[in-house]
Amino acid sequence: MNTLSFIPLGGIGDVTKNMYLYEYNDQILIVDCGLGFADESMLGVDLLLPDISYLLKTCLPAGKAKKRIAGMLLTHGHEDHIGALPFLLPQLSDFPIFATPLAAGFANEKLKEFNTKKTVQVVNFNEPEKSVGSFSFSFIPVTHSIPDTSHIFIKTPVGNFYHGSDFKFDETPYDKKLTDYGKIEKAGLTGTMCLLSDCLGAEREGRTPSEIGLTEHFDREMRDCRGKFIVTTYSSNISRLNQIIDASSKNGRRVCFVGRSLVKNTEVARNLGYLNLKKDIEVEIDASRNYPDNKLTLIVAGSQGQENSALTRIANGEHRDVKLREEDVIIFSSDPIPGNETSVYELVDTLTRRGVKVIYSPVNRDFHVSGHGSLDELEQLINLVKPKKLIPIGGQFRHMFAYKKMAEKLGYKKNDVLLLEDGQELLFGNGDVKLGRTIQVKNVYVDEMSGEELESFVLRDRQKLSEAGIIIILAEVDSNNGQLVGNPDVIIRGLAPSAYDSKRLNSRLMHDFHKALNPHKARVTNWIYIRKLIGEVAERRIFKDLRRRPLVLPVVIEV
Repeated sequence: MNTLSFIPLGGIGDVTKNMYLYEYNDQILIVDCGLGFADESMLGVDLLLPDISYLLKTCLPAGKAKKRIAGMLLTHGHEDHIGALPFLLPQLSDFPIFATPLAAGFANEKLKEFNTKKTVQVVNFNEPEKSVGSFSFSFIPVTHSIPDTSHIFIKTPVGNFYHGSDFKFDETPYDKKLTDYGKIEKAGLTGTMCLLSDCLGAEREGRTPSEIGLTEHFDREMRDCRGKFIVTTYSSNISRLNQIIDASSKNGRRVCFVGRSLVKNTEVARNLGYLNLKKDIEVEIDASRNYPDNKLTLIVAGSQGQENSALTRIANGEHRDVKLREEDVIIFSSDPIPGNETSVYELVDTLTRRGVKVIYSPVNRDFHVSGHGSLDELEQLINLVKPKKLIPIGGQFRHMFAYKKMAEKLGYKKNDVLLLEDGQELLFGNGDVKLGRTIQVKNVYVDEMSGEELESFVLRDRQKLSEAGIIIILAEVDSNNGQLVGNPDVIIRGLAPSAYDSKRLNSRLMHDFHKALNPHKARVTNWIYIRKLIGEVAERRIFKDLRRRPLVLPVVIEV
């Protein structure tokens, strides 16, 4: 039967975990392989992955396989589109992977870091159409918040599909690399069965502002700053980094990158020629203390309030090389990813209590513009591609619904705009589309430090309980000064009494807790951080004294 199956494993009703399958006969083409980010309710979890159980079940080892993966295409270098590669590729068979230069550079660096032997092949925008199995494809340059972003025009035996992932139509991007409207229109003229479109900006009227307008705002604020000028943004936002670097050079400031992800991504971008950074302007973090504060720009990782990020450690006074002073200015040149709002605003509160000036999007829009097109741009893409059917992707359901209403105003019928859930199959054939199977997909949790995939964080805790016991710490903390009230109760279960001296261990734990909390003599606004700090201090002491790693459960009571 001449039918193509489309199955989203992630990215539908969710901004992250983008992964889409195009399946024809016994061949599967995958577009993107992204990760998601855990929120504060997901204890013991760092990352979320697309559930590839369907692929593992369907694409069995050679000789028995029902289907095979023909290839994978990556639209751009953001984590929610490439971040799952080192976790998922080792579980799958060999197949070619294609991406534009910067996306391939970021992906290959990540695969190398995880000792994964697979590599991503580079495709330039000026190359002719390529083929894998029954599919052929071409990459189309579009503007977004990272260079080398592409849409992908996919030809199949059933019809053509335009995979329009994250984009906006910026007429004055900072890197001067424009969207190729001619190539989009040419693709549309060949006939498009379905457009899969970014919908994250579907609730905004008009057009998304250009990146170029931010430059003068960085320059102005930098001139007025008497201390360190600190900016946090996505580590892959290379054009934004170039704007900050250029403004720093103009204002006589040296630039220092703080945070592992930033250092790695800037090194890749510099080697590929995407980062305009002269050697005499960059300062290593350990040498930054040799320069006066008003001659430094720090570009810091952690714009999403990640617990272990460089910015969070700076905010809590724990960074070895960066200490905040009242003359410093901190700019969040990013919006919170949906779901991260609580973590970001808690971080803003913590920074503000340190007396520094903090600028972030809800109070000042001068330092960030979205990388996602608003309604006029979404309509423009539809008018260029002229598809028969539409699928909004890369947004939450409210964005998908707003996109559907916009398309209906353009003349599309209700059943022409398909609002899906992850795992819902669509069958394209004979010029029409219908619902297929519902593939069960679940949340897949990962411990980022070990790279271990967790069926559920509960299983990890149960295993730790059975092997090493549990230590519960009941601590009362004064909300006014962040210090312990009395001595915490330490309850130990699952460890043989002969394995430790309880009085000695309790005494050392008390000393460690007081030492760790002493620098935080201020009103507590981030209780998640305090709980995590007490847990980490206890884990270090227990391992040092007992050489055991029990499950440590800190319970912090506000008084």
